[in-house]
Amino acid sequence: MSTPIRAVVWDIDDTIFDYARADADGMRAHLAAEGLLDGFGSVARALDRWRALTRTHWARFEARETDWEGQRRDRVRDFVGGALDDAAADAWFNRYLGHYESAWRLFPDTVAALDALAATHRHAVLSNSSLHNQDRKLRLLGVRERFEAVLCAAELGVAKPEPGAFHAVCERLGLAPHEVAYVGDQPDTDARGAVEAGLTGIWLDRADIGGRPELLRITGLAQLPALLARDSRFGAPDTFG
Repeated sequence: MSTPIRAVVWDIDDTIFDYARADADGMRAHLAAEGLLDGFGSVARALDRWRALTRTHWARFEARETDWEGQRRDRVRDFVGGALDDAAADAWFNRYLGHYESAWRLFPDTVAALDALAATHRHAVLSNSSLHNQDRKLRLLGVRERFEAVLCAAELGVAKPEPGAFHAVCERLGLAPHEVAYVGDQPDTDARGAVEAGLTGIWLDRADIGGRPELLRITGLAQLPALLARDSRFGAPDTFG
């Protein structure tokens, strides 16, 4: 008989927290406050540029070509097209954060899923961010106490989908990888990475994109408690519902 899943490890952004909406609303308010709304043609184009720069400089951080503060400053410099010193880049980013944080919201299904699993599974977080950012975010959103551990790439020195990131959170929980499920919105970084590290990877495909039949997939967190209750290594992959 297989060992049951004892813990659920969660991604945060676009999994339990509506990052995309907060990012869009926050950037729109920030551009307006900075007088930059007309500089990109549209808010959508500005957001596309910001997100592309985020991916570029996060990759540099993952490759250890820069540190956490450096990747944020370089994103700002590239976005505004100016040679800002560190203090000016930090100030710009902090003003953006104020608008972004005012738009923070959990997804409507987050608390219900956590409530449903509270008595049956342990809970932790593994995020490709920094502990300073994500611990604060969870506290402001009112759910930090739901998770016994919060681990982040900036402090670990390794990021998803590397197996070492997933193994670090298993070690913190004192559980073997096969006793842990990982839930995240990215099919490769989250679900496939977890599977390759020996965990049960669950792709939260909120947009119902599909097309990855090899992955265990749910389209909303309301499906998660029943899936974990079934717990026989879940049989066939793809959508559960």
